[in-house]
Amino acid sequence: MPILNKDMTLCISLSGRPSNIGTRFHNYLYEELGLNFIYKAFSTDDLAGAIAGVRALGIRGCSVSMPFKEDVMALVDTIEESAAAIESVNTIVNDGGRLRASNTDFEAIADLIAGNQLDKEASVVVRGSGGMAKAVVAAFRAAGFEKLTVLARNQETGAALAAKYGYDYSAQEPAPGAQILVNVTPLGMDGAQSDVQAFSDEQIAAAKVVFDVVAFPSETPLILAARKAGKQVITGAEVIALQAAAQFEKYTGHGLSADQVARASEFSRQ
Repeated sequence: MPILNKDMTLCISLSGRPSNIGTRFHNYLYEELGLNFIYKAFSTDDLAGAIAGVRALGIRGCSVSMPFKEDVMALVDTIEESAAAIESVNTIVNDGGRLRASNTDFEAIADLIAGNQLDKEASVVVRGSGGMAKAVVAAFRAAGFEKLTVLARNQETGAALAAKYGYDYSAQEPAPGAQILVNVTPLGMDGAQSDVQAFSDEQIAAAKVVFDVVAFPSETPLILAARKAGKQVITGAEVIALQAAAQFEKYTGHGLSADQVARASEFSRQ
């Protein structure tokens, strides 16, 4: 990486719980490509002040994580379709003082649905009703899927999410039969619920594709069980790598090869 200098372009992230993942991913690639950029993670108790700082200081890019993804919408100038579709922002690009917002989570999930050639006629169950679940459900709707059920314990948010995109809602565990299973909850994530499998063995056996949006670890109990059952899998590590690569291109104008994304993603997890 170039020695710190006055002309260096700054990109940042804003999160309630900052991690080193994005910092390591972006800085690894800045160094490899010889770009005069630097990336730093922040948290804040003053979102409006932080976004004003992005604008006033000429910070080129700002990644936005929970709990700021919805509140930040009122603070930007332009909202692209990827963010408007789910009323949630995870990426801000500063174009000469004008802030343009998008959602690369939505873009990454849409790319994975297309790239894995998922059958639009398949039945889908999405477990979860939070912000990332909104990105998942919206991406399936945009891809033309008609048979999808939102499975969530929170009836208010689950029913609202399903209704927003014209799908079914259920609070009850479905019988095995869905062809695509998607986990968008903390089940299986590093922490208190790390040993919990988001769908049963019976549900996995009946499915064709298992998609776990949990990124840490990438090999969750659900993904391990699906691999053992010989199912097609899509991991949260793929989502986070693709969305970060999309952010990188928006900030720098440099596209990345699959190999570069894979190496930066691996480095970010070390």
